[in-house]
Amino acid sequence: MDKMIEEKKLSMEDAILLMKRIGYCEMVMNEIRQELYLDEIKEIIEYHQEHQNLTRLAYQSAWEFLVYRLHLDKSLEDVIVNELHFGREAAKELEELSKCVDWKRKEDDEVLVVERWLIVVDYYFSSCTLWNEEIAGLINCIVQVLRASRDNHKDILNGCLYTLRYATENRNVEVDDLLKSGAIGLYWEEMKQSTLDDRIVWNGLNIFLNISKRLKEKTDGETDETKRKELKRKIFERMEEEGYEDAIISFHEIFDFLHEKNCYAFSLNTSDYFVNV
Repeated sequence: MDKMIEEKKLSMEDAILLMKRIGYCEMVMNEIRQELYLDEIKEIIEYHQEHQNLTRLAYQSAWEFLVYRLHLDKSLEDVIVNELHFGREAAKELEELSKCVDWKRKEDDEVLVVERWLIVVDYYFSSCTLWNEEIAGLINCIVQVLRASRDNHKDILNGCLYTLRYATENRNVEVDDLLKSGAIGLYWEEMKQSTLDDRIVWNGLNIFLNISKRLKEKTDGETDETKRKELKRKIFERMEEEGYEDAIISFHEIFDFLHEKNCYAFSLNTSDYFVNV
């Protein structure tokens, strides 16, 4: 019986992976009409949420199929966020994976699933304008994965920072949630390492710069403005205590130049530019 169940799961996974590939090719050539896929993909996701009938890879692929269509069809936002609960489900999957992955094995199949989830979450943060309380939990789980992988899997660590970078750029993500997640503290710890991975420096500093810019933007309403000023005071005090305030300030000009000139191809050892670390 267990063998039959496993074979059925693998068969379902193959079907979803094929559907995703076909869907992506058609999406490139033509927008797929929502009525051709939405009911079916919703049913697949909802059935798995109740019965756990898919492998981890198949479930991630089903979400990928749906989330990747956000930029073509913004009406999917409510389905993804409020009906199917993307934040809750992605957080649950990442939390479970972070506990069972063997981070010392680079070729662990579950590490691949973590990487794929992070890419989907990247796309969500860069495309979705809706927000609910579940997304704060998702950010916490990304930090949990970051914490679990940081000693043995720098690619995942950098992937987490890349995802958090997208989160800081999304105006619907609360800065307070980003700070409470502990991501800043972990990144500060990484900055103290004797050898710095240049990708980690780049993505982490973008997180700092994005938060800094957002804390400088005035908000509507007296309550929100008071909250912004208090958050700004706290984060800048922490940066000063850790000795990074001048370092971050020194990066504004070079980062603005690189963004403006699209010079990402430069062979640049970013950590060489630190002035106060």
